[in-house]
Amino acid sequence: MSYSNSIIFGPIPSRRFGISLGVDLSPSKKQCNFDCLYCELEGAKTVDKMDEYPSVEDIIKEIKKNFEIHPKIDVLTLTCNGEPTLYPKLNELIDEINKIKGSTKTLILSNGSTIYKKDIFNTLLKIDIVKLSLDCVSEKCFKKLDRINSSVETEKIVPSMINFSKETKNDLVLEILFVKDLNDNEVETTLLYEALIQINPKRVDIGTIDRPPAYAVKPVNYEFLESVANKFENINVNIVYKNKNKSIQSFSKDEIITMLKRRPLTNEDIENMFDYESKSILKSLIKDKFVTIISSSGVDFYKCL
Repeated sequence: MSYSNSIIFGPIPSRRFGISLGVDLSPSKKQCNFDCLYCELEGAKTVDKMDEYPSVEDIIKEIKKNFEIHPKIDVLTLTCNGEPTLYPKLNELIDEINKIKGSTKTLILSNGSTIYKKDIFNTLLKIDIVKLSLDCVSEKCFKKLDRINSSVETEKIVPSMINFSKETKNDLVLEILFVKDLNDNEVETTLLYEALIQINPKRVDIGTIDRPPAYAVKPVNYEFLESVANKFENINVNIVYKNKNKSIQSFSKDEIITMLKRRPLTNEDIENMFDYESKSILKSLIKDKFVTIISSSGVDFYKCL
């Protein structure tokens, strides 16, 4: 079967990662070990392995062809109609990509479900940016929201993420998608926070449903996401939400310092919250080295020193 016309998509601009060229490791059909209620793809029976997939040779050929057409690619994004780590030749593919990628960074978008498998763990260590989902910590939530395949050992996911974060020399980004009445309760958000503190990723993106979901579930509102971000103290939290609320206010020097000690803020946060005078105070705090700007996989955070 020929996949050459469907392996590559883009390039597309990403607010968080720059110009991205997508690589679909399952272009023919959905192959995933999750059947998430919020998935933008149609619902499908979960699997524990792929039975249809393009060859490493075909993928590399298409990547080379597109690199010639689009020489300024910031990230090569490995994704899938499903879960990319189920691709059976992932390690070989990453080795071949690393030979040709030059200054382009590799990025994988995974649901995090296989990180406890030694071969996957070691392959992910070779990727520049690893972005994993973590919608739940409790097994009950995993089964209800992410609707996992029976092969997934949920109790091993968070400990393996902790180990991966300690071992990787590259960027680990986590993503949490909140769904109304499923993982937006106090118990689950507390479990998530406790896990995040131990995992210590470079960044955590939190969001909710913004595209038609596979099943009849509803998004949480922006206020909830903001409350979660404030709860996740000392973590670089990026709220991903279309048409964020603007609440322009005036903040004193002490208020800004207190705010940034509790939670680093993104450029977008500053634009949506700070008035002109507050921005001037922030600039002074940066100049006086009370505040620093740190970059985390394409997103800048203002952080109190």
